[in-house]
Amino acid sequence: MGLWQLNPSSLRILIPRDTIAEKVRDMGHRLTTELLAEEDRLHRAGITPGPVVMVPVLTGAILFVADLVRAMPVTMSIKPVTVSSYPGAATSSQGATVQQGIPMDLKGKRIILVDDILDSGQTLGLLRRMIMAQNPQSLRLCVLLTKRDVKRVEEVPCEHSCFDIGNEFVVGYGLDYDGNYRNVPDIAVLTQPVQ
Repeated sequence: MGLWQLNPSSLRILIPRDTIAEKVRDMGHRLTTELLAEEDRLHRAGITPGPVVMVPVLTGAILFVADLVRAMPVTMSIKPVTVSSYPGAATSSQGATVQQGIPMDLKGKRIILVDDILDSGQTLGLLRRMIMAQNPQSLRLCVLLTKRDVKRVEEVPCEHSCFDIGNEFVVGYGLDYDGNYRNVPDIAVLTQPVQ
């Protein structure tokens, strides 16, 4: 049937759902505190704070950003971008390709770029350059996972990361293998792909 529930041996849980939920809530609170402090600094400097815009990278960050924004009692808009870097059954980045363009009205706004994983750095590097070219008031990068001990194609400054993981191919909580496993509520190492 191909249902992951019926073949639990294909997945090894790396980060359980309760741990994810707690860490994402903490990240939302941290970002909220940071945005409010920034707003206060700008006001004291006589500068009007720009609107907050969340730019999630779809489809991988869809669950992460949904939970993250619910933990942030901040007025914001959400403007997703779609990027492909792991097409089909690829388990390593094949380079970032923007499929649905970056919003073009980000000048003077406070941007939070949200992605599922910092791996090769190509996706976040490309999007960061595209956003910075619009002269936002500020830009923060926030990822669910950062792969440690990997040689990045591009080093990207990332202000916020929920978890550091090893160089393993993971699925669940929005991350996929060939379109499957995004709905797994935990983050898991894929040991045997769906046939």
